[in-house]
Amino acid sequence: MRLLGVFLAIWMGSTGMVSGAEKSGHDWPQFLGPAGTGISAETNLIDGWDAAGPAELWSRAVGTGFGAPSVRGDLLVLHHRVGEEEIVEAFVAATGKPVWRYGYPSSFVDPFGYKGLSLRLVNSVLKNWGCDCVFFFNYNRISMGLGNAAVEEHMDALFGKERADNLRKRFKMEQIKPYEREAHIAEEMKQALEEMGGKFILPFRFRNADNTRTTHHLFFVSKAFRGYEIMREIMYAHSHKEQGVARFEYNPADARWPSLFDLLRPLEDLEEMLLGGYAGRTVGIVDLFERHSVGKPYVIKNYREVLCRMEQEGKVRMEPSCPPRRKGTIGDKVKIHFPVR
Repeated sequence: MRLLGVFLAIWMGSTGMVSGAEKSGHDWPQFLGPAGTGISAETNLIDGWDAAGPAELWSRAVGTGFGAPSVRGDLLVLHHRVGEEEIVEAFVAATGKPVWRYGYPSSFVDPFGYKGLSLRLVNSVLKNWGCDCVFFFNYNRISMGLGNAAVEEHMDALFGKERADNLRKRFKMEQIKPYEREAHIAEEMKQALEEMGGKFILPFRFRNADNTRTTHHLFFVSKAFRGYEIMREIMYAHSHKEQGVARFEYNPADARWPSLFDLLRPLEDLEEMLLGGYAGRTVGIVDLFERHSVGKPYVIKNYREVLCRMEQEGKVRMEPSCPPRRKGTIGDKVKIHFPVR
């Protein structure tokens, strides 16, 4: 039984949830009953209720859940979710009086859509040490949801009310192409995650088999560069590539969507970005990669390739140099000297 009405009512019927000598029937302590068959051994069951219905013993507001209460002896035990907490609690079956309660924080997205993804939920995953978050972002449903008043609350929870309202206003006032609408939505989602405290964010777009439309997106959010690096390598392996640079399937996009546009930069841009951003500095490959690659499509392989070519062309100097350093390699202890511009 799914508790959509967030309300639990207990009636006195054939199971006789009453106290003392009036109590009858057997326990139903688990899913499908005591024998796991879904069959009750009760006898003398009635065929139906009269017009007045069964007498209500007690009622109580509860959270969401997918299971009916379990009854054993004098106790009724309920497992449900309230806010961001999962709860197991017991009541006196005959009266509804609380007996004990155990709750714990948890992150949960209902796959049937009753409880949707929210920035608060993502933050609850990321706030503890060592946590990364990966979630699928159904672009088509979200695009429709932004114009549907019935799910306005869910859209506000996903983007934040101000961002959601800005998207609604933009889509009402402007005639924009489908790919532009998609880029606006993905850009706003990425910026909302950044404002929430997501330090490393990587979006990935999935297309249908005919490559004619987007089916959904995947967003990876982390507060640790190592997690970001691992996920980017995974996405790189499955991305369309141009000149060895992953496109992460954001195509087309331009400077109107800066977060997405940076994921489209060709390999030629990397050389110029490094010469400008590191002019007059000396760095190691690890520090350079961790600081410079965030929000860009380049993996460590791209940096090594470009820097080695720049070294051979005399645009940067390295210690130790190549040769005697093996061609195409840059060890962690190699110092890279960028010229003053």
